[in-house]
Amino acid sequence: MTMLRLILGDQLNPEHSWFSGCDSNVVYVLMEVRQETDYVLHHAQKILAIFAAMRDFARHLTASGHRVHYLAIDDPANLQSLPVNLDKLIPGYQAGAFEYQAPDEWRLDRQLASYLGQLGIPGRMVDSEHFYTRRDEAASFFDDRGQWLMEHFYRRMRSRHGVLMTASGKPLGGQWNFDQDNRKPWPGLPREPADIRSEHDHSALWETIRQAGVASFGEPNAARFRWPLNRAEALQQLDHFIDEGLPHFGDFQDALTYRAWRLFHSLLSFALNTKMLNPREVVGRAEEACRAGTAPLPAAEGFIRQVIGWREYVRGVYWARMPAFATQNWFGHQRPLPSWFWTGETRMRCVAHAIGQSLEHAYAHHIQRLMIIGNFALLAGLDPKAVHLWYLGVYIDAFEWVELPNTLGMSQFADGGRLATKPYVSSAAYIDRMSDYCKGCEYNRKARVGEQACPFNALYWDFFSRHGERLSANPRLGMVYRQLAGMSPADLLAVRERADAVRAGLDAL
Repeated sequence: MTMLRLILGDQLNPEHSWFSGCDSNVVYVLMEVRQETDYVLHHAQKILAIFAAMRDFARHLTASGHRVHYLAIDDPANLQSLPVNLDKLIPGYQAGAFEYQAPDEWRLDRQLASYLGQLGIPGRMVDSEHFYTRRDEAASFFDDRGQWLMEHFYRRMRSRHGVLMTASGKPLGGQWNFDQDNRKPWPGLPREPADIRSEHDHSALWETIRQAGVASFGEPNAARFRWPLNRAEALQQLDHFIDEGLPHFGDFQDALTYRAWRLFHSLLSFALNTKMLNPREVVGRAEEACRAGTAPLPAAEGFIRQVIGWREYVRGVYWARMPAFATQNWFGHQRPLPSWFWTGETRMRCVAHAIGQSLEHAYAHHIQRLMIIGNFALLAGLDPKAVHLWYLGVYIDAFEWVELPNTLGMSQFADGGRLATKPYVSSAAYIDRMSDYCKGCEYNRKARVGEQACPFNALYWDFFSRHGERLSANPRLGMVYRQLAGMSPADLLAVRERADAVRAGLDAL
């Protein structure tokens, strides 16, 4: 009896138990389908990276002795849909059974579960063998709490898995979180580590994608493509980060600069989210470096918190709240994205750099995403669904399970604070403190009103003024509302008028 096993584009784990032995009765199926390229407008590099990695993975499986059926995007037999293609392949192979690994996105989970339900042969979903937690584990942990604080979940994960813990069960260094030590602006030294990632020429693949009619945006950079193709390249990248990036990651993880786009960030999220790397090995390597004294504890803790804490936490939030989570819009924001989200052409230097970098590299680090682009989007009242779809499309590591909670919950506060403890917004003061963006910008970072005033300033104060009924009782916002109370009616009116003008002319900023 032939068994058909489906492998999705973010399930490129050669160490999955499926591949522990070869069986001539098993056929592994991988598909490049318009269903997946077209459900949102994607960055060109995201499409290229996933297709190139899928093709390499198929070659690896074939070389290892497995049977593989690969449907390329331009294959005449490709009907561009997972279920429709499966409907042809199952009888074509006279398959008597079908399996797939648990999808990480709700829409695919529902689609394949529905397909399984009407399938005329035995079928089942198996675990992807990737995450620390089950889909429902965070929901069980938080149970009926109104707010799901990540810190509580993170401490439980550390204790449960013995990560950065002493023999007596206490957190290494006597505290759980070293966030206060990890908020330094970058002065230019130490230098950004060299980019050691392998370079690939995907020009032919890019032409195939283009000829197939797949729409995209952003710079493809196909001839000099540097995102990892496989697990071996991802492991080289991990080695380099542990040696060169992690020692300084903690100090500068929140730093912003126009002089560097990577700084000391790992760039491992694409490899992790496509399962080339396992989070346990990434966390393990960071902990080893800490215990060996080659990386400071605050750096290792800050990095590990992103993986074992935040990454697992947002996945739990996603599975607990979908599909309703995708429609959340607590503030009722409706404005469309300004045109410069697609070009990076704005006079706001911080936003131009963060978006320009996103368009060029399909990547921006977490503070650029949260405190530059997301900050502006929330203050300006942009439609959170439109913001979510842009983030989902533009970033190479963005898959809905991890991107949607980060965007709608953390960045846009669209769930009304069930995930974040306050709206993560700021005026120009924070951006100036953490970056060199404001120096040389044509807007005045200190001014609230007037045509040359930084748009963030009036938008910030007007945001809190307009939403006082909903936000003033938040204990983390007491200082903001005390400052607002000290403003004169004339000053508040001037701020409102400047904010209205900014919102009315977003495309011209």
